[in-house]
Amino acid sequence: MPDSALQEIVCCIGQPVAGNPTQFMMQRVLAHLGLDWCYLTLEVAPADLGDALRGIRALGFRGVSLSIPHKVAAIPWLDALSESAELMGAVSCVCREGERLVGDNTDGRAFTESLSELCDPTDKRVLLLGAGGVARAIAVELARRGVAEILVANRTAERGQVLVELLEQRLATAARLLPWDGSLVVPEDAGIVINATSVGLLDSEARLAIEPQSLHSGLIVADAVFNPPQTWLLKEARRRGCRTLNGLGMLVNQAAINFQLWTGLEPDKAIMREAVEEYLEI
Repeated sequence: MPDSALQEIVCCIGQPVAGNPTQFMMQRVLAHLGLDWCYLTLEVAPADLGDALRGIRALGFRGVSLSIPHKVAAIPWLDALSESAELMGAVSCVCREGERLVGDNTDGRAFTESLSELCDPTDKRVLLLGAGGVARAIAVELARRGVAEILVANRTAERGQVLVELLEQRLATAARLLPWDGSLVVPEDAGIVINATSVGLLDSEARLAIEPQSLHSGLIVADAVFNPPQTWLLKEARRRGCRTLNGLGMLVNQAAINFQLWTGLEPDKAIMREAVEEYLEI
């Protein structure tokens, strides 16, 4: 395959391979830059992941983007990990360096870049909803940005505690676990609330188990969900005077970071944002 060709495997287990918003963005920005490259979306079963990753060497793929459930399972098949990926224990982006496959995780970086448009999280107290892969990535990057404390609320206490210990022991960041066995009350001293669960994905009426009355006007409320752009959480937060951030910025930033890692070129984020808004018909 010619050096000018980019093929990316996006593993969409249990999802249709057509109509991927990232694919839509990538093709738009590739055309804008006049690159005769191709961004592919492929569905790979978990049992075939190793074969798929070995195959990118033979096929000359420049890079790989991984989605759930492959972000952790891919690690044994890679030659090296970035510091971020090692800390997070998950990979969202793979870059080919010669014959070596190097795993990175750009989820948290993409989120914090989006958040920085609203505020500097340094010295802020953050309530993080969830402790899965996305939450872990966001927490690590926020810790690197010097937040005062991260309060982790998760339905499974054991999983939440693992994240708390990572933040305390590996990143020297104050963290504690909040019980979440009913309707969660947002602590009065929280400055930022982030939904890093999948609640709200494709359902603007899906309600998070939090007390909306505890969303006070001084909060910044962010949702990692990008579709729909206005989740129940964000609508409730705006109703109570909070500043809000949807997941579109994170989606665009991640695609832009990955694009730069693979190509060495800086994409136009405005074009990418316009493409994803067109895709979502907003």
